[in-house]
Amino acid sequence: MNNICKSLLIIFAIVGLWSCKKDENKVVFLGGETPVLKSSTSGVVPLSLPAKNKDAISFSWNNPNYKFNTGISSQDVNYILQFAESGTAFNGEVQEVSVTKDLGVTLTVGEVNKIMAKLGLAENVSHKLIVRLKAFLANGSASLSSNEVSFSGVPYLDVAVPLPFTGNLYLIGDATPGGWDNPVPDPAQKFTQTNSTTFSITINLTGGKEFLIIPDNGSWSNKYAVKDKNLSGLWQGGEFGYNLNDNIPGPPTSGTYTIVLNFKTGKFTVTKQ
Repeated sequence: MNNICKSLLIIFAIVGLWSCKKDENKVVFLGGETPVLKSSTSGVVPLSLPAKNKDAISFSWNNPNYKFNTGISSQDVNYILQFAESGTAFNGEVQEVSVTKDLGVTLTVGEVNKIMAKLGLAENVSHKLIVRLKAFLANGSASLSSNEVSFSGVPYLDVAVPLPFTGNLYLIGDATPGGWDNPVPDPAQKFTQTNSTTFSITINLTGGKEFLIIPDNGSWSNKYAVKDKNLSGLWQGGEFGYNLNDNIPGPPTSGTYTIVLNFKTGKFTVTKQ
């Protein structure tokens, strides 16, 4: 019996030492410094189409110095600049610019104008934007947010996605009555231009299928598509682009739908009628 007790005590001691050693080797996140965002101006940023390639505004910030119990992190820090219209507190539409490693970025006139366009802001009217920085490590961990800065600008008419060079748009795909046959039935699958940057069509769609939009009926040379058709909820709308890789997913159930393409914001919507 005494030998059994002694053996058990030795086993417990070894397990205890191993557990302590394991705890000592555990990496613990200790925090970081809140990034301070600065901009080259808090006033008006001049915007015009002839100057679209010129520098408009610069942003800079400090390294958040992420720390662990093993020392300062050697991981690359990722940054996202977030832009929103003043008064929304980032609760409405937000546009983002990603930056890796660098502690600053300069945006051109065209880039600032495109951000304002994607926010849906009217051109030729002054708007005030707020900006903040989010710093994070791999997989979005240990996120830290900066202070807010602001600037104003009067956006000019421009588009996030190039307008069709033919002035026309056509719907094609197995979600449509005409299927993938090209050319498609005209005018049954031709979009109507509702203003200078918006096209729409109301049509019967087959559930669980896909479609594309082409500018030249009868040609496969160019198309309007999406970057990743597997994004959740994309059948209801999202971002589209010129000559991207993926077909656009149609709605899950058959019915009559209205598809609207907004080239100014680079977004489309699909609404059941």
